[in-house]
Amino acid sequence: MAELQRLQDEGAARGRGHHQPAAAAPEARQQVRRDPGPVRPVPPPPPPGGRPPATHRRRRHPVRRFFATLGVLLLALAVWLVGVPVYAWSAGDDVDAFPDGERPAGQPGSLFLLVGSDSREGLSEEQQDQLGTGSVEGQRTDTMMLLYLPPSGRPALVSIPRDSYVPIPGNGSNKINAAYAFGGAPLLTETVEQSTGLRVDGYVEVGFGGFVQVIDAVGGVEICPEEAISDADSHLDIEAGCQQVDGTTALGYARMRKADARGDLGRVERQREVMAAIADKAVSPATVVNPVRYWRLNMAASQALSTDPGTGVVDAGRLALAMGRIAGGDGVTLTVPVGNPNASTPAGSAVLWHETDAPAMFDAISRGDTEALAQYADR
Repeated sequence: MAELQRLQDEGAARGRGHHQPAAAAPEARQQVRRDPGPVRPVPPPPPPGGRPPATHRRRRHPVRRFFATLGVLLLALAVWLVGVPVYAWSAGDDVDAFPDGERPAGQPGSLFLLVGSDSREGLSEEQQDQLGTGSVEGQRTDTMMLLYLPPSGRPALVSIPRDSYVPIPGNGSNKINAAYAFGGAPLLTETVEQSTGLRVDGYVEVGFGGFVQVIDAVGGVEICPEEAISDADSHLDIEAGCQQVDGTTALGYARMRKADARGDLGRVERQREVMAAIADKAVSPATVVNPVRYWRLNMAASQALSTDPGTGVVDAGRLALAMGRIAGGDGVTLTVPVGNPNASTPAGSAVLWHETDAPAMFDAISRGDTEALAQYADR
């Protein structure tokens, strides 16, 4: 047993002395490398004698952003300026204003009949007393004007004295303001057309209450009486000179005639003055850029005005701009030429138009020639 053990130990020693390690596999000989991650691109070499190209970063442009914001604001303003009157006008009242049957041929441009009625509709007794309107039954026209917009040239605003003695179709001859009481807006339009030979293209009517609301909506208007006025009937007590007044005072100023030595002729001039003042405030930047005033004006106008169905918001804008031009002196304002301001008639003291000047003035309008009207201004 000892011999056997010795032989085994010798064999093991020889094996250990001649053992060679096995050759490593090719993969094992390769050195393990770490993952370098994404490889950055190598920038191109700089051009000879130059600097390496700069790397550009996307920057915000404040000027471009400013104009983009400005564009959005201007678009919103345009939507507001157009949307408000369109909405307001859709809530207004329509009135049938044109007669049936034969009518005069149309003249160049557009002719609008502007009517201020003495309607007390919607006014309480307290309001009637405050405004000095009285409580007369029925309805007549306190104010009648023709606003003419020619194809070119200056617009013209022509006052028709309410006491003008003219033929009223189907009712003989009477003061022109009685036509409304006899047959409403259609008969009034027919009477104006037959008396002037002109065709009315649009009709706009406002009552006492609406007149006051519109003036108050624009923050009042400026009037410039040459003399102090004190008139109990119109509740008017004002000093001479230019002054800012509210709607109630402006209504009394436009209606007053008993304290005016010129009577109805003096009144129509004050009515034109107030109408022009309203238009001047309505189209002023102070109204257009003031959202509260602009909203109130449009809503007051929609509730105050009645128009024929064919007169829309675009026509209203044209009227306002034309009145604004007139208020700024770029228009013609006049009264139908008068031959006798205090003629004795079956209807009482009335106004008779001039036999030659009045037809000549209307003929100038029928030709679209507003420059020819200047000779009749303030007569």
